[in-house]
Amino acid sequence: MALDPKILDELAKKLADSVPAGFRELRAGAEKNFRAVLQSVLGKLDLVTREEFDVQASVLARARERLEELSARLGELESALNSRGTQGKP
Repeated sequence: MALDPKILDELAKKLADSVPAGFRELRAGAEKNFRAVLQSVLGKLDLVTREEFDVQASVLARARERLEELSARLGELESALNSRGTQGKP
């Protein structure tokens, strides 16, 4: 997933704004450094977009429903087979 540059800029600015008053002259450099660190760290994370997450959640829900249907059908078939097998026994 590509990181949104606006979000990185906002986070870097907030971090730079939190720098104590005595270090304000370093603020511009700190903001650039914060942005670089954030981009590096967040870039290493295996993140997905909300859209990708929602699509996969939908796929998983459909797969779960299908699995439940197949499990129920298997139970029916096993019951039918067992009852068929016991009918022929004395």
